[in-house]
Amino acid sequence: MFTGIVSDVGEILSVDERETGVRLRIGTVYAPEGIDLGASIACAGACLTVVDRGSEGGRNWFDVEASVETLAKTTMGSWTAGTRINLERALRLGDELGGHMVTGHVDGVCELVELEEVGDMVRLVFRAPAMLAPFIAAKGSVTLDGTSLTVNSVSGDQFGVMLIPHTLAVTTWGTSRVGDRINLEIDMMARYLARLLESGAFPGLVSPMA
Repeated sequence: MFTGIVSDVGEILSVDERETGVRLRIGTVYAPEGIDLGASIACAGACLTVVDRGSEGGRNWFDVEASVETLAKTTMGSWTAGTRINLERALRLGDELGGHMVTGHVDGVCELVELEEVGDMVRLVFRAPAMLAPFIAAKGSVTLDGTSLTVNSVSGDQFGVMLIPHTLAVTTWGTSRVGDRINLEIDMMARYLARLLESGAFPGLVSPMA
């Protein structure tokens, strides 16, 4: 479980392609002695399991593996050496819940279609996959590339967010460009509410997927 508050911007150091997926080595500021084997780290919003960690040449790193299915449902298949990604360690009991509850299970990939500078802030507009758009509501939360953000506007399958200078400085968002593909996780509450409506738990109410 995560909160969508990015704690490091990592760098892909190597990509080892395998028949069942890939093994990625990611450079980080996280101390290797503080990372347990089997620990979960959100990598651009995707929860991945640490299979090795260490330090070389003054650079800390950890290794994760991703299956073919994960590559197909996220932007991970396009990562190469040098790609920068948002990172977050798993939430621990007692930690501050600064964003919203995030599972690290990416629901799909959206596209950045508009980017507008508004003073020292940046407004971004995304196009969501048709199956996920009904779950996104104004003033609700979404996770984009591992970042917890508040939805400011919704129009059809498009939705907008506003990024403050701090977020632009401590995440990968400062280098965003129109056309970028972004990992999207919808709000957990929206997902479960839709499932309850589909099950008929609330007669008279209609699921957004109907």
